Amino acid sequence: MKLNAALLPALVATLVIMVMATQSSAAASGGAGQYLVPGYYNAKKCGGVEPIVREEVYKALNADRSKGAALVRLFFHDCWVNGCDGSVLLDASHTNPYPEKVAGANIGLRAFDLIDAIKARLETVYPGVVSCSDILAFAARDAARYLSTGHIDYAVPSGRRDGVASRARDADATLPGSTFSFGDLKRNFAKKNFTVEELVVLSGAHSIGVAHYASFKDRLAAPRGEIDARYQRALYLATKYRPVVANDIRDETDAFKKDAGYYPTAAAASGRRDYLNNTYYHNALDNRVLFKSDWALRTDSFALGKLKEYRDKPSEWDADFADALVKLSRLPAEGKNFEIRKKCSATNKPSY
Repeated sequence: MKLNAALLPALVATLVIMVMATQSSAAASGGAGQYLVPGYYNAKKCGGVEPIVREEVYKALNADRSKGAALVRLFFHDCWVNGCDGSVLLDASHTNPYPEKVAGANIGLRAFDLIDAIKARLETVYPGVVSCSDILAFAARDAARYLSTGHIDYAVPSGRRDGVASRARDADATLPGSTFSFGDLKRNFAKKNFTVEELVVLSGAHSIGVAHYASFKDRLAAPRGEIDARYQRALYLATKYRPVVANDIRDETDAFKKDAGYYPTAAAASGRRDYLNNTYYHNALDNRVLFKSDWALRTDSFALGKLKEYRDKPSEWDADFADALVKLSRLPAEGKNFEIRKKCSATNKPSY
């Protein structure tokens, strides 16, 4: 069929738009033209990748259950800053003395040693194949599964490459703060195209892990109505002798619980320490949450309704939390240069 010459410019324009749309879709999936799909390594005939990650995570958590919370937090802090690119894993170097991991917003980040160990093992089996950013995404999923006794599980889209840029100032400018108001939180999450519902869902991760005094010291002077008085006093007494407190009062010492007048719900009592379930929502509605940003969710009527919903429907929260982690894992990596790192703590080329 012979094309009319007059139609050629329109056809070319249409093709350009189609190509641009395809490139945009790729960027939305993984950044820099990366397509993220579940089972990516199976398709590359590297079917042992995810089982190896799971084995290493489970072995580590059997020895130290607290590393599970550390992995989930590490994953969020990586993806929220310039997308899921493994940049939070990079150590300081002479060319980059202030990477993300030294940012004030990243105080207390840990489990880097576990990611490094997983990477070292994978390099012996599949050298140069598995990105550190994918390892972190798999490890966070496996930690969530372990800590929830299988109630939270999902397929991880993978096929990421590792970024080469990591700046502390980006983390401090981007990560939500523990003293944020509801408006601050809503704007912060909206920038990443996350809804208020997803904000409430992801806040449920505060049923695990610990927090440093600097992140919650303002709560010691919070006015009545914003924090349970006995819980506030228990925090004051505890921090006279130690710098960290469990995010979930369920995981605190018996002395702390007695000071706080805490009588756990059936859901809390049935769980072990760092048990990833909906106890956060019980605590939030009892005014026994550690951060001002947690309390702030009660100041919005829609968010308050979701707090009550997830308190009463634990299986619904399990499913929604899994979906939110999948969405988090798809935040596109920003930047122009990517690689598969040989070591997760350093770029392949020191000159970056």
